[in-house]
Amino acid sequence: MITILDAAYVVSILAVTILVAKLIAPYIAGVFTRAPSRLDRFLSPVENGVYRLVGVDPTHGMGWKEYFLSGLLVNIAQMAVAFVILTFQGQLPLNPQGFTGLRWDLALNTVVSIATNTNLQHYAGETTLSYLSQMSAIQFLQFTSAATGICMGVGMVRCLVKGSKDLGNFYVDFVRSLTRLLIPLCLIAAVVLVAMGVPQSLSGYHTVTTVTGASESILIGPIASLVSIMQLGTNGGGYFGANSAYPLQNPSPVSDVFEIFLMLLLPTALIFVFGELLGPEKEKEYRPILVGAYSLFAIDLIIGFIPTIPTGPGIETRFGGFFSAFWTVVTTAVTTGSVNSSLYAMHPLTILAAFMGMLIQATPGGKGVGLMYMIMFIVITVFVVGLMSGRTPEYLGMKITARDVKLVMVAFLIHPIIILIPTLVSFATNAATEICGGFSASCFTQVMYEFTSAASNNGSDFFGSSANTPFWNISTAVVIFIGRYAPIAILLAMGGSMIGRKRSSEVGLKTDSMLFAAVLVASILILVVLTFFPFLALGPILQYLHGQVNFLG
Repeated sequence: MITILDAAYVVSILAVTILVAKLIAPYIAGVFTRAPSRLDRFLSPVENGVYRLVGVDPTHGMGWKEYFLSGLLVNIAQMAVAFVILTFQGQLPLNPQGFTGLRWDLALNTVVSIATNTNLQHYAGETTLSYLSQMSAIQFLQFTSAATGICMGVGMVRCLVKGSKDLGNFYVDFVRSLTRLLIPLCLIAAVVLVAMGVPQSLSGYHTVTTVTGASESILIGPIASLVSIMQLGTNGGGYFGANSAYPLQNPSPVSDVFEIFLMLLLPTALIFVFGELLGPEKEKEYRPILVGAYSLFAIDLIIGFIPTIPTGPGIETRFGGFFSAFWTVVTTAVTTGSVNSSLYAMHPLTILAAFMGMLIQATPGGKGVGLMYMIMFIVITVFVVGLMSGRTPEYLGMKITARDVKLVMVAFLIHPIIILIPTLVSFATNAATEICGGFSASCFTQVMYEFTSAASNNGSDFFGSSANTPFWNISTAVVIFIGRYAPIAILLAMGGSMIGRKRSSEVGLKTDSMLFAAVLVASILILVVLTFFPFLALGPILQYLHGQVNFLG
């Protein structure tokens, strides 16, 4: 069990994260409200040049369809460019190791995964990708996928702002989120990581002779820049196959804590941005979201820490079992998906906590999209409360219509469908048993985890490069694509219908109270447990029955 010192570490890290997130929230809100800034003198000419180059009218406001389609088409175009780079990397420069191009199905899986902020990796980057591919395909897509998620979340919040006429302009939001938010923050984070010992180099791999006379390759590259955006942008795709368990990507306990802080920062900050964008009249509406998200996160932590902290094979001795379990809960709560130890080494309850984070996706979830899911859960909650009290459900003074409820329920039910059906198909086609080495109870859990991670845009998995087969590359790519864009489109459609909706001046359900936060947490837990618990329990039940059969036999 965790000690008082361990608990103090957790509380301190979370407290610092929430404090810094609150401090930077006004700046982030100013980025998307285009508030005057001292940076305008330097960045506005660059941004205006980009708008002129691509033919964008920055004053043009978009409805939800145009806003969503703009983001989708930009992402698809970026996938196409990255696909070409990955498949032809053998003929392209910045390839001192002479790596060949990727097979088409692996390249497809990789570009879809990285461009959707999922970063499920069926490859080991250090033995597969050139420097050019790591920078122009992987890191580039990690920046743009993070920017897309932030923009979609901000666009939905604008739908809820009183007096709003549209969602804004996606291209303007996209460019400003890069120039004024992600690039500056990642530059600072990369410098800090270099100071902590993370390499940033293009000099190629170096072979050295160890003290015992053996030869060893030092796999250096542009690592710090990738780690900064992979953690800050809740991407999770690492430079190495071992991700942040590899010493050059996460060299010490200090860097481990810093990377945890980076993962939590923007998802938490956007909760405060929600209140900033709503304005003084409704600013307190962020409170139940913050309390709800971190209450659910606390529940995940408690579940993850119930067992004796693991210390066996797969746990990094530099971090220990406590910080390995803590990282696992954090990385799934914010849909980052990076790892600092092997999931095989984790206790089943820690894996259950990881499942909970991925299935809820709002604890606090990925930046932007996690906020969208929390708004989805709020709409469901006010509808249920309205049914129980006999009142018409309202949120922010707006009546919640039957169409709103239908849309949020469709958005919620997409994930069970795209998780459970592919899981069953993988067993029906023997694709699952081939990768697991035969059917077992743990195999069911691992396969379900793979598709849950893909559908939730998380990217952590048990299989790694062993899943580099046409079936797993294509099936997870399809699940990733649907899991990313279908819920965003549905929730933006709901938000778009709220623009200009009549608002009541009467005091209805207080959705900024701690009581509502408690009801919100209960509603989310009930929804997720009722939907997924039978399937989450199936693996352990099969394991128990298998043990009983062996005992009796």
